[in-house]
Amino acid sequence: METLITAIPGWNEDAAFGFNQGTMVALIIAILCCFAIRIALANYISQVFMKFGIKQKMAVVAIRDSSGTLGTAIAGGVMMIILQSTITTEQAKFPSMIEEVVLPLTELIFYFAIVFWAFRLVPAIYAIVDRFDGDGEMEGTTKTLISALESIMRFFIVAFGAVLIAGSLGFDLSAILAGLGISGIALALAAKDSVSNMFGAITVLLDRPFKVGDWVVIGSSEGEVIEINFRTTQIRTSIDSVVTFPNANLVNTPIENYGLRRWRRYQPVLHLDLDSNPDSVEKFCNDVFEMIQSSEKTTKKEVSSVRVQSLGPQAIDIACNLYWDTTSGNEEKELKQSFLLDVMRIAKQLDLHFFEPRLRRQE
Repeated sequence: METLITAIPGWNEDAAFGFNQGTMVALIIAILCCFAIRIALANYISQVFMKFGIKQKMAVVAIRDSSGTLGTAIAGGVMMIILQSTITTEQAKFPSMIEEVVLPLTELIFYFAIVFWAFRLVPAIYAIVDRFDGDGEMEGTTKTLISALESIMRFFIVAFGAVLIAGSLGFDLSAILAGLGISGIALALAAKDSVSNMFGAITVLLDRPFKVGDWVVIGSSEGEVIEINFRTTQIRTSIDSVVTFPNANLVNTPIENYGLRRWRRYQPVLHLDLDSNPDSVEKFCNDVFEMIQSSEKTTKKEVSSVRVQSLGPQAIDIACNLYWDTTSGNEEKELKQSFLLDVMRIAKQLDLHFFEPRLRRQE
């Protein structure tokens, strides 16, 4: 860099304002180059990123808005390097203000621009997650994870940027870091539970033992996951109450997730009237079994069964065992309804009646 600078003629000729001609020309060229770099990068950086197929609106806006800031940072960095090279050149002649004011100000602009660029680019994490997700739609847990990562990234960007900016302003970094260490210890002790919940949330969101909408059993509570926050997770129980769990507790608590079942098992016991014809009962069992085998939604058909389980004091108990190939709770309810209605139709065709204890008492 110094060789390129000294290639400019006129280092022995005075210009104005304390500059010689070579220094003046070098600085003018540097300023023009920095303006050109800034304009070019502001216009083309976002276009380059868009070629990667980024579709998430938040990521697109983040890249577009941060392009100019990155251009300013790179231009400031180039200007800082040129000024440092010019100052160390023996032939250069310039006023003391360049070294005492302009160079520190350029460094400050460079560090500020880098920090603001990184801060404004944080929402681009949506594009990274969308690239790995693949389906174009983000679940509630994914959005919560992104929100948590954004908060952590912004915290570290601001903390690291503050240290850099403080160093460029001439503050004693060792004293600042020592103060941050003491303050960090005090803060960690005061916010121990909050920090534990934060890391618990990250663990839950990364491991994904459940997602919003899953029916889960956590400890003694059972219900549907309705919200996963940075500090707590909420489930709505079958009686419509809401149970809130600190995320730190979920790390060491067994969680049973019904939403991850690959199939649904159904084991109803049908009670036929004790006076039913045995041949009709046998045909009833065979017809129900054939209905199960012929259904497109049943799976594990080799272990499905419909058998007389016992002859009770008042009814014939028929045990059914079948499996449905579904992971949806709503579809499971529809399949149950369809199965029971078909069972009623078969029983009606065979003139069989289901046991009703109230009718027995009336007799």
